[in-house]
Amino acid sequence: MMGSVYAVSFLTQPPPSPIQTAGEADTEAGLNDFVENPKFRAIMHEAIQTGLREKVDDIWINGALQLQQGWMHIHDSRNLPALGRIGDPDDIIASVLVRDSNILPDTYQPMPSYRLCTSDGPTLLTGGLAAKLKLVLEGAIAREVAK
Repeated sequence: MMGSVYAVSFLTQPPPSPIQTAGEADTEAGLNDFVENPKFRAIMHEAIQTGLREKVDDIWINGALQLQQGWMHIHDSRNLPALGRIGDPDDIIASVLVRDSNILPDTYQPMPSYRLCTSDGPTLLTGGLAAKLKLVLEGAIAREVAK
């Protein structure tokens, strides 16, 4: 017999629609039983790309300053790679081109192998990007409620 199913959300209140949830899992589920919400993944990438464009996160701004030129991986914070190393593909959310120490948000490329939930937990964004994701999710809820 299956237990209760729980939604994984980044909001403080339960969302009115499953579109704003990252996915769901049964209480007895293992890691491979997490069911991802593909609509959430699209919203998350939109929020991250917009956040990079709006320069909402000092961590990524500083990363671009240090890199100066080339592709910068946007990884989540649940399993940070060692300094100067490339993180696990499961933890690389996307890559973006940096030129003259500036992030070029239109070059944002989502990483197909990124997993929303791993043995290290669910997605853990840096502060500025997490706040941007929350704003985007709250905006989606407001639009849905207004319909």
